[in-house]
Amino acid sequence: MEVPREKQINLLNAAKDKTDVAKVVTGMRRTGKSTLFRQFRDSLDPNDNIIFLDLDLIDEEMDWEDLKKYVNDGFSGDGTHYVFIDEIQDVDKWERVVAEMIARRDCDVYITGSNSKLLSSELATKISGRYIEIQVYPLSFKEYMTLFPGDKYQRFDEFLRYGSLPIIEPSRGAEFCDRLLEDVFNTILVKDVLAHVGSNDVSKVIAIARYLFANIGNVTNVDNISKALGIGYPTVQKFVEAMVSAHLFEYCERYDIVGKKILQSKGKYYATDIGMRRVMMRGDQNPDISKPLENIVFMELRRRYPNVRIGSYRDYEVDFTVSNSDVTEYYQVTQTIMSDDTKNKEFRPYEKINDNYRKTILTTDRFGLGSYNGIDVVNVIDWLLGE
Repeated sequence: MEVPREKQINLLNAAKDKTDVAKVVTGMRRTGKSTLFRQFRDSLDPNDNIIFLDLDLIDEEMDWEDLKKYVNDGFSGDGTHYVFIDEIQDVDKWERVVAEMIARRDCDVYITGSNSKLLSSELATKISGRYIEIQVYPLSFKEYMTLFPGDKYQRFDEFLRYGSLPIIEPSRGAEFCDRLLEDVFNTILVKDVLAHVGSNDVSKVIAIARYLFANIGNVTNVDNISKALGIGYPTVQKFVEAMVSAHLFEYCERYDIVGKKILQSKGKYYATDIGMRRVMMRGDQNPDISKPLENIVFMELRRRYPNVRIGSYRDYEVDFTVSNSDVTEYYQVTQTIMSDDTKNKEFRPYEKINDNYRKTILTTDRFGLGSYNGIDVVNVIDWLLGE
């Protein structure tokens, strides 16, 4: 069973037949980019000229001239050629082929890649301003429930444990799922991190990844990691940038609500997939789910809003401030607000912020929900499902 990725499909449909613009689908490996391509391809007229290349399935070294030949061999007839190239980033100078197809004006070009920095930098060089990027994240909880219907509270426990990569099926058992997650992690490290920084230092990159996994939701930076692990600053910087580009982690910058400016070097890192984090932190048996819960909310906000930041208001912190062209909102995340201390801690920043933007506290609590002096207390599972 496949889940329709409605937001991404809608964006692809909006860009369809815009032959002077390349559609670039990015995201971590195994998040469903290839499935999205197939879903969109299948919506086209079967009589259209469609060329579909999955470069992960071509068992040979390929350079841009080989890629060009593969594409040209697929051209037939007149009219628009719909060209889909999956995992293009491993072909040397691939951007030349994309630029040539854009220049022809009879090619509607769609490409995917697992390294956003590599794709954007190369495309900016060759076809600046003539591409759009469409991000694919792991499944949202709403999409997960479509794939695995049932009791939402039981499913959320699975979501917390196994994450939301579309290839994971909890019914196959913990050992199978964990091994699959570990294999995906290793593939990302080898193909999308080490290969692209020209290194084979597996031990250092794993140590850095585990540090970031252990510190999701905590303020950290390259200097902190370097000192904690005893690894040189340039090496840490190189690997962290590569892991963010490979979408293994997402960076959230800090925003000064009063001064309306970005605060450098005080951001946080979150795991793109929480199940992969648990597998790689196997020795950590901490039952506290507060940080994984915060991570899940962050990723959902990433899906919903173009701008997601940590809010800083004088001496107080708001977990997330989000905005688009029309809306600004604040979100606090807590496992429970049943104790007075926790309730005061979560409410206090909102009581200090003197504006009329919506303020929400997300919690796993099922009781004590509602609106309190303009502050909404909402069950996080219902919020994830849009209920």
